[in-house]
Amino acid sequence: VQLQASGGGLVQAGGSLRLSCAGSGRTFSTYNMGWFRQAPGKEREFVAAISLSGGTTYYADSVKGRFTISRDNAKNTVYLQMNSLKPEDTAVYYCAAGSLMDRESKGFRYWGQGTQVTVSS
Repeated sequence: VQLQASGGGLVQAGGSLRLSCAGSGRTFSTYNMGWFRQAPGKEREFVAAISLSGGTTYYADSVKGRFTISRDNAKNTVYLQMNSLKPEDTAVYYCAAGSLMDRESKGFRYWGQGTQVTVSS
């Protein structure tokens, strides 16, 4: 499956953004989906994951209560709604698809190209 992330941008602290990740192919609904992020000079870190049907979600503690992951299998798209953004949320955000419902990047086989999110203070 090929993934295309979009929706990043520049926003002030306290603002909101919604990221989208569009997948190609008929098999999108057979993959668990995840969002990861990587800030300059830091390792890639887990943000959120959602199961095949959307019934199960995982979140990093740092975003719990502020971010919401969802998916629309009819549109082959997964979303990340980000509210109450903080400067420390600044990073390149990547979507990923895999056969495991995981908080580790190794559980995801396919990756999108990333979209930049910058939160100003």
